[in-house]
Amino acid sequence: MKVLFLTREFPPYVYGGAGVHVEYLAKELSEIMKVDVRAFGDQDISKENLNIKGYSWHDTNFENADDKLKMLFKTLKVGLDMNLEPTDADVIHCHTWYSHFAGILSKLCYGIPLVVTTHSLEPLRPWKREQLGRGYDASSWIEKTAIEMADGIIAVSQETKTDVLKHFNVKEDKIDVIYNGIDLKEYSVTSDTYVLDEYGIDKSKPFVLFVGRITRQKGIVHLVNAIKYIDRDTQVVLCAGAPDTEEIAKEMKDAVAEASKQRSNIFWIDKMLEKKDVIQLYSHANVFCCPSIYEPFGIINIEAMACKTAVVASAVGGIKEVVVPGETGILVSVEQQAEAPFEPVDPDKFSRDLADGINTIVADKALQSTMAKAGRKRVENHFDWKAIAKQTKSLYKSLIDSNV
Repeated sequence: MKVLFLTREFPPYVYGGAGVHVEYLAKELSEIMKVDVRAFGDQDISKENLNIKGYSWHDTNFENADDKLKMLFKTLKVGLDMNLEPTDADVIHCHTWYSHFAGILSKLCYGIPLVVTTHSLEPLRPWKREQLGRGYDASSWIEKTAIEMADGIIAVSQETKTDVLKHFNVKEDKIDVIYNGIDLKEYSVTSDTYVLDEYGIDKSKPFVLFVGRITRQKGIVHLVNAIKYIDRDTQVVLCAGAPDTEEIAKEMKDAVAEASKQRSNIFWIDKMLEKKDVIQLYSHANVFCCPSIYEPFGIINIEAMACKTAVVASAVGGIKEVVVPGETGILVSVEQQAEAPFEPVDPDKFSRDLADGINTIVADKALQSTMAKAGRKRVENHFDWKAIAKQTKSLYKSLIDSNV
C-alpha cells in the first residue's frame, strides 16, 4: 500500500500545527507502509519508504495580479504542478486548503481515492479575508469542493466533526475522528537553559509562555492585553512570529509596546524557533497559555503537556478534548460573537479570565506539579503517533478495498 501526501508544509518549511502533523504522521506511516510527499518547497529526499519532493512557488511570477490574490494563484499553480507527474499511490491524502486543488485534480484525473484531513475550516476563519481578499471566497470554494467529493474525511476532534457536518454536505459515516499526536521521545523535559540565557529570561522567576503564529485565530493579542492583569513578578514570554498580515503585525507590535510601558519583563521572540529551542521554553515555563478563538485541535497544548507544563487555554474547539480542566490545566470560557469574526463578546473579560487562570497556577507550586504529571500522562495515554498512524492506515485500507 502506498499513500501520496499533498501538503503546503513539510520540513524544513513548517510554520503551524498542520505542518507538524504532516511531518510526524508521514514519518510514522513510513514505518508500516510506503509514503510519497509532494509539498511546497525545494525538497528532494528519497528513503526506503519515504520520498519527498518539493514544488516551488517562489519563482512563480504573477506581477500583474492583485497582491492579496497572488498567493491563491501561486497555490493553484503548485497544485497543477503536483499532478503533472502521475503517481502509483493507492490513496491521496490532502492537508489544508492549499493542497486541496491538487487533491481534486488527482481524484478526477487518476481515479484515486481521496482523503482530506480537516486541520481547520475556512467558514470558521473569516479573518483570512484580511490576508487573501476575494481569494478567501476561492479558498472556501476549493475546500468545500474537496471535502464534499472526498472518499474519506479525517476530523482532528469531535468538535471538528460537528463543524464539518454543519458547514458541508457530507454523510456522517464518511468522517473519522483521528486526533493529532506527538513524538513522546522528542517532546520531553530538558534541563538545558541556553535559550533562556540568550533572551535574558530570569531563571529564578516564573514565566508564562505563548508559542504560535501572529494570527486572529491564535488570539495572541488577547493574551497581550491580559498582561496588565498578570502578577507583575511573572515574566511573559511570547514566542510569536509569521504574522498573517501587516495589519495584525502592527496591532501586535502596538499592544506589546503598550504593555511594556508598565513592566520590563515581557520577552517577545518574534520568530519561529527550532523545535529543540521551543521544547526548552516549554520545559521551564510555569504555565503555557493558548488563548485561541478557533482551534480544531491545538497541538501546541499537547507539546506543552508532554514537557510537563500546566496549561491555561480557551475552551473552544478541540482544546476541550485535549486539556482536562482542573487536572492538566485550566479552561477559560469565552462567549463568542454568533457571527463572523467570532471574536469574544467581551474581550476585556476574556483577557482578565486568562490572567486569573495564569495567576492561579503560578501562585500554587503544588498545583503546577500535579498538573505537570497529569498532563504528561494524558499525552502518553492518548496522543501517541504510532497508534494514530495505525488508525490512519486502517482508514486507507477500507477506502481502497471499497474502491476495487
